[in-house]
Amino acid sequence: MEKKSVIIIGGGIGGLALSALLGKKGYKVTLLEKNDTVGGRARIFRQDGFLFDMGPSWYMMPDVFKHYFDLLGEDISEYYTLKKLEPSYQITLKSDGASYLFHSDMKKNKAFFESVEPGAGKVFEDFMNDTKYQYEIAKNEFMYKNYDSIFDFLNLRVMREGSRLPLFKKQKDIIEKKFKSEILRKALQYQTVLLGTAPGDTPGIYSLMNYVDLVLGEWYPDGGIRAVPESLEKVARKYGVTIRTNAPVRRIIIEQNNAKGVELENGEVVHADMVVSNADVAFTDMKLLDEKHRVYSDAYWNKRVLAPSAFILYLGVKDTIPGLQHHNLLFTKNWEQGFGEIFKTPTWPQDPSMYICVPSKTDPTVAPPDHENLFVLVPIASGLEYTEEFAKDYGDKVIDEIAKYYNIPNLKERIVVRRHYSVKDFIADYNAFKGTALGLAHTLTQTAIFRPNNVHPRIKNLLYVGAGTNPGIGMPICLISAEIAYKRIEGIKDPSPLKEL
Repeated sequence: MEKKSVIIIGGGIGGLALSALLGKKGYKVTLLEKNDTVGGRARIFRQDGFLFDMGPSWYMMPDVFKHYFDLLGEDISEYYTLKKLEPSYQITLKSDGASYLFHSDMKKNKAFFESVEPGAGKVFEDFMNDTKYQYEIAKNEFMYKNYDSIFDFLNLRVMREGSRLPLFKKQKDIIEKKFKSEILRKALQYQTVLLGTAPGDTPGIYSLMNYVDLVLGEWYPDGGIRAVPESLEKVARKYGVTIRTNAPVRRIIIEQNNAKGVELENGEVVHADMVVSNADVAFTDMKLLDEKHRVYSDAYWNKRVLAPSAFILYLGVKDTIPGLQHHNLLFTKNWEQGFGEIFKTPTWPQDPSMYICVPSKTDPTVAPPDHENLFVLVPIASGLEYTEEFAKDYGDKVIDEIAKYYNIPNLKERIVVRRHYSVKDFIADYNAFKGTALGLAHTLTQTAIFRPNNVHPRIKNLLYVGAGTNPGIGMPICLISAEIAYKRIEGIKDPSPLKEL
């Protein structure tokens, strides 16, 4: 029988990945992207010989990427090659100005932990063994699973092994019970920001990110993160997916409680047997569906805990910068205050922590010779207001901080390309609710069964994929989201990663 036709709204990582899976399976897939290129937040821009990845810059969980390509029968190495970063990253503390290198090497990290805090080496080793176990269980029994009932989440395995799967403890409490020094505590908690959550609000199960970080390590695809969406686009087209850019959707067409297609902003109607939205889930619910078909109220969305937005600087700088690694994290001493400025009392951080990525340390193609490519990100609250003048002044402040803590003489004078990107841009480019950079934060009440489901509860043949639904935030997680959406469509109940389509 002829397979159904499917429209996918949005060409982010989740939408592209699902389109390829369905195309390979024989569905007639049309992907509609509002921007002029696919990739979602993983887009690029070029200026004066610099190539900037605009969004994601961490390539983690390489096993998940490989699994996805294997599932399609594709050799990932034919699309891009990976380089393991060594060291993985550098952390600098404002409290003492000291910098520390971290690796994806158990021996090196164990020795470092022991040198900082006697006895901490053995504690670290045992902790990594626990988080490895948590990662394997999560990957095989939770991440690739669809949720329809609380019993899908609180199953017998969780009940039996709850002490090793710390769902109801906080990640901050787990770390601070094991380690005392500022650098060790912060090194083992910063990953929660990648999930869009403060350590004090992050379920303990996400401690598995420490294993992902400090054992599986950080990687870099040749050409930059853009290699990921470009490869997904190639695979999707290979399997017959029609990709249309500059095609923003105005509304989803519902007839007799069935999704029947979409209407574009230009008035064009595209019919299909099934619609999957990779657009922001809040935007889909509030803007693309008629009010009677909405799942949630405005009050529901306004009460959600949003992951941070970001103040981003893209900087092209003359000459090399010896004090910076590929990944750099600069942490304020009082980062509880910083998290409060993001999640509790939203305001522009006065003493910001920040992340600086310098891909030109690894890849000379992203900057002209004897120049550096800097991607600077300050986590900020979603929904903040600002003027262009304020953004410029705030950018100056951030640049001064970088120059101070990394000993970069005349940094401002050496900048030849400068662009900022923040809340308003996330709204304009991605229809992001309140300009969040990531989506819904990973609090306990926004995880698994408590996260917006990937299938509409009342409308047939309307599904969701991407960071707003399960499993959540991040490029590899969006690949998993595509696989579990595929399971929905195909009626597959297996909770483990699929071995074949």
